[in-house]
Amino acid sequence: MLKSRLLRAVFLPFLFALSVLSNFAFANALEGIRVWPSPDETRIVIDLKSEAEYSYFTLSGPSRLVVDLKQTSLSTKLPINISDSPVLKKIRKSSPPNKGTYRLVFELKRKSTPQLFKLAPTPGGQYGHRLVIDLPHGSQKETASEPAKSTSPATVSRDASQLLGTADIVVAIDAGHGGEDPGSIGPSKRYEKHATLAISKKIAAQINATPGMKAVLTRSGDYFVNLNKRSSIARKNKAHFLISIHADGFRTPQPKGGSVFVLNTRRANTEIARWVENHEQQSQLLGGAGDVLAKNTNDKNVSQTLLDLQFSHSQKEGYKAATKILSEMTRAGIHLHKTKPVNASLAVLKSPDIPSVLVETGFITNPTEERLLFQRSHQDKLARSVTKAIVQYFEENPPEGTLFANRGKSIKHKVSRGESLSVIAKKYGTSTKSIMQANKLKSSSLAIGQVLTIPGASGSVSIPTIKNPVETETITHVVQRGEYLGKIASKYKVSVTSIKRENNLRSDTLKLGKKLKITVSKKDQPLRKHKVQRGEFLGKIASKYGVSVSAIRKANNLRSDQLAVGQVLIIPRN
Repeated sequence: MLKSRLLRAVFLPFLFALSVLSNFAFANALEGIRVWPSPDETRIVIDLKSEAEYSYFTLSGPSRLVVDLKQTSLSTKLPINISDSPVLKKIRKSSPPNKGTYRLVFELKRKSTPQLFKLAPTPGGQYGHRLVIDLPHGSQKETASEPAKSTSPATVSRDASQLLGTADIVVAIDAGHGGEDPGSIGPSKRYEKHATLAISKKIAAQINATPGMKAVLTRSGDYFVNLNKRSSIARKNKAHFLISIHADGFRTPQPKGGSVFVLNTRRANTEIARWVENHEQQSQLLGGAGDVLAKNTNDKNVSQTLLDLQFSHSQKEGYKAATKILSEMTRAGIHLHKTKPVNASLAVLKSPDIPSVLVETGFITNPTEERLLFQRSHQDKLARSVTKAIVQYFEENPPEGTLFANRGKSIKHKVSRGESLSVIAKKYGTSTKSIMQANKLKSSSLAIGQVLTIPGASGSVSIPTIKNPVETETITHVVQRGEYLGKIASKYKVSVTSIKRENNLRSDTLKLGKKLKITVSKKDQPLRKHKVQRGEFLGKIASKYGVSVSAIRKANNLRSDQLAVGQVLIIPRN
């Protein structure tokens, strides 16, 4: 007995010390890896239990990036094969240089210059410590040549269309959030980033259908774009205006309605505005620090004066456009949270040379508005309201050298290869008959290089009614017996990679009953059917699926509202 006590007295402290040392040796843990390819770069986000202590180096023949995470253990599955990145092929582990280190190897398809930085946990607790790796898709030579361009003096370039007075007005449409940054999250777990992209694509389609206008999207898919880079994309495309689309969020579900934010360097003038500013700061944490605007002049006083003048002009023009957007939203019957533009200091609005507004389309944290924000008809209404307002703004403030600035005047058009009379008429918002009369044409045949007089259009600009073909919805699929990723992907006409990425899956193995979030094209969704249960009526069923009673009647050719128990109804999409 005495011997047993002595053994315990000796070994228990030893075992405790061994346990402490073991925990200390692996103080950190690699909890997950997320990959987000975008057009310009592939972003890898490594989720960690605590702050990363790391080192890295690159290898060639073949190209690889090696990252050593010190005092870190693995709590996720590897390897990960990447199929949708132009630069990244595979992520795997390798033999570490010492016992307390975990080594990651990123196999590359071609050489890329990586950028690594750490991110602290987000204020809302959405994400913990992260190590972010950005792999540019361009070659090292291309990347190195970019700064040389920015150091040259700023010049106003004029292409042929500007000299002829036929240039398009370019509007940049910025879909808020994206990729690892979902934005605000609704009561039914729908993400702001999906609503903003769908609405932005609809606005872009409306603008592109308007003669004399062209839209540029800062992101066209589910990936993150640095907040300051959004303005850079607009600037690179010589945008005349920038519209950032968001869906508001708040800590309670009561607030509802749309708002339009304009830049003001003073403090935000409402509690909601302060909330939005904090929310955007969280997005900056998710995406990393932005680049500081480069100053191309050595005289700081002159530079500051020019910037102040540009900011003043940008703020004034943004306010004009914001007022028109609010007015059009009211006319369309869209509920407003604020009837006047709201002042806020937001990164995406801080472009001194491009007037900008941020449109909050509604509160995704309000259950009713969350449902509306994902309805096709409501998205169309929002898109048309914003487009109408922007067209009105540019009718009153047309940039020099654009088609808008020369409305009512006859202009010249030089026929290019592949152009027909109908194509040219559509471009200028006129008719083939008017062009034929103005040029005394006896037939519709045209010669390459032929110069046509385009009669000036009078009256207000008409916005064609179009149907945006790119409409998506995020649905929940429950895994059934015998189903596998390939089969599910085929059913919804999506890729296996997109399902894995959206659900953070590390392997192809699925558990029976597992719920998968899948973003699908509305036209490709399987038919929804509902079997009538005892006590159900049309109104109750319509409410359950978020559609109207009349839509169910029409889809099923119902002549009355009477239903039979067991009757199968087709439920139409919004």
